[in-house]
Amino acid sequence: MKAPDLPSPPTHPARLILILSLAPTVGLGIGRFAYSLVLPDMRDTLQWSYSAAGFMNTVNAAGYLAGALVAARLVRRFGLSAAVRSGTIACVVSLALCALSCNCIVLSSARLLAGVAAAVCFVASGALAARIAQSRPERADFLLSLFYAGPGLGILVSGLIAPFVLQACGPGSWWIVWWAMTFLSIAMTAPLLLTPFPANGGLADAAPVRFAIRPVLIYLAGYFLFGAGYIAYMTFMIAYVRDAGGGAAAQSAFWCLIGVSAFVTPWVWRRVLARNSGGVSTAIILAVNAIGAALPLLGHSAALIAVSALVFGVSFFAVVGSTTAFVRFNYPPAAWPVAIAAMTIAFGVGQTLGPIATGAITDALGSLSYALNAGAAMLALAALAAVFQRKLAPRPAA
Repeated sequence: MKAPDLPSPPTHPARLILILSLAPTVGLGIGRFAYSLVLPDMRDTLQWSYSAAGFMNTVNAAGYLAGALVAARLVRRFGLSAAVRSGTIACVVSLALCALSCNCIVLSSARLLAGVAAAVCFVASGALAARIAQSRPERADFLLSLFYAGPGLGILVSGLIAPFVLQACGPGSWWIVWWAMTFLSIAMTAPLLLTPFPANGGLADAAPVRFAIRPVLIYLAGYFLFGAGYIAYMTFMIAYVRDAGGGAAAQSAFWCLIGVSAFVTPWVWRRVLARNSGGVSTAIILAVNAIGAALPLLGHSAALIAVSALVFGVSFFAVVGSTTAFVRFNYPPAAWPVAIAAMTIAFGVGQTLGPIATGAITDALGSLSYALNAGAAMLALAALAAVFQRKLAPRPAA
C-alpha cells in the first residue's frame, strides 16, 4: 500500500533525509560492500581464484549499471518513493539468496539482483533527497551530506558483525554472515516503508528530459575512473589486511574506520561541496581519495592502514555527494533523476570493469599490491579529469 505524501516543503528535512539514507545503507553499505568481509572465507571455502572473486563483484556492478540505465524510466512510471522502497526490498531479497546456496549461478544471480536494486533505490533516493534538501537552500549541501553518509552506516554495522561471526563460527561460515546481514537489513528497511515522503513534484506528468553528454563528458570520464579505481580498494583490502596478519579484530577495526569516517563527511567537505565551480570540488575530493588508497602501499603497519581507512572513507562518500551537488547546481529539478542516472551509469561501467581487471592483475602478478596500485592510479586520473570540467550554462529557474 502506498504511503500518503506529505505537503511540500517538508517540515523536518534532516529527519526525512536520514531515513532516506537507509536505502543506500542497505543497497550499498551492506548489499554491495559487505561482500568484501565474507570474500576471504568464501574464496577459501569455495576454492575461488582472485579472478573468480572479482567476477562476483563484476556481476554486481553489471547489475548496478543495468539498474542505472532503467532507473529514471522507473521513477517516471512509479514515482520516487515507490522506486526507493521496491529497490530496497529487492536488496534484502538478494542478501537472503546469498545465504541460501553456494552454487555460483545462484550467487551470481543474487549479486546481479543486488546491483540492479541498489542502483534503482540509489538514483531514486538521491533525487528525492535533493528535492527535500532544496526546500532548505541555505542547508542543502549539509543535508545532502547526511544522505551520503548512509553507506557508511552499513559499512560500520557490517564491520562490527561479520568478522566476529566468522571468527566464532569458524571456516565455512560465510553463509551465516549473509543471514545476519539479511536480518539487519530488514530492520533498516522498516522505517523506509513506514515513513511518508514528499510528493514527486509532478515527475509523472512532466515531459521527458533530454540529457546532453558532450558538455559533461570529461566529468563522466572522471566518474568512470572513480568507479573503476575505488573498487580495488573496497574489494580486496580486507584480504590485504588478513594476508598481513590481521585477525578478526583488525579486519573489523579497518572496516569500521571506513564506515565511521562517513559520519564526519558533512563537516569536513561542507564548504567544498557548496562551491559551484564545475568539477573542481569533485577533483579535490578525488585527489584525497587517491592518497588514501595509495597509503597501504607504503607499508603494512597498523597505524598506516588505519590512516588509509580514515582518509579513503572520508573522501569516498564525499565523491558521490559531490556529483549530486554538481547536478543540483547545473540542472533544473526536473532533470535531476536523469542526470543522476547518467552519473550512476558512468560510475557503473567503471565498477563493472574494475573488479575483474584488478583480480586478473593479482592472479597474474601474485600480489594484491599490484591491484591496489592500479586502483590508486585510476583515482588520481579521475581527479585530473574532473578538474577540467567547467560550469554549465545557467539552469532555468526552478
